[in-house]
Amino acid sequence: MDLNAIRERLRHHQPAVAAHNGYSRAAVAMILRERERTCDVLLIERSERANDPWSGHMALPGGREDANDGELFHTAARETHEEVGIDLRTTADLLGHLDDVQAIARDRPLGMVIRPYVYALTRDVVPQPDHREVKSTVWLPLPFLTTPEAKGTYMRRLNGNEQDFPAFVYQGYRVWGLTYRMLTGFLELLR
Repeated sequence: MDLNAIRERLRHHQPAVAAHNGYSRAAVAMILRERERTCDVLLIERSERANDPWSGHMALPGGREDANDGELFHTAARETHEEVGIDLRTTADLLGHLDDVQAIARDRPLGMVIRPYVYALTRDVVPQPDHREVKSTVWLPLPFLTTPEAKGTYMRRLNGNEQDFPAFVYQGYRVWGLTYRMLTGFLELLR
């Protein structure tokens, strides 16, 4: 699907907005770049960090809301700049946001709601990861996610038991959990 079609789908999308009921809020940026009439999405591999429930996972750039952010899309833009050096205010158009997602870690709901914002790059950028937070970046072709080759699992030990979770597999990376849920929701919107 090309960027114009994605813009149109998001323009008509009525995202589900969660009541935060005292939960903390976070935002992520689903950054799209158009290539050959299709789009890639930027993913980060999070650095290994103590006390980070998503340490080492594949993710979209983003993080927790700060008191000074004002609106959640500012959170997504600020965190993206901090993590990968991309200034979304000057290099991308905000297309809209997807349904809010309840954060879950180690099979338990966390007191956090995450809002994924979709951005379309207006010019070429090269991610510059802050290695304290981001180990690496990868551009994942959206059409690949609909192929059988993309389907896989991620095995994780929970409560002493091994459990398989659905995942996208690309160039050795396994995208599962929150990011898998967000990408799956985005693909459903594009159908």
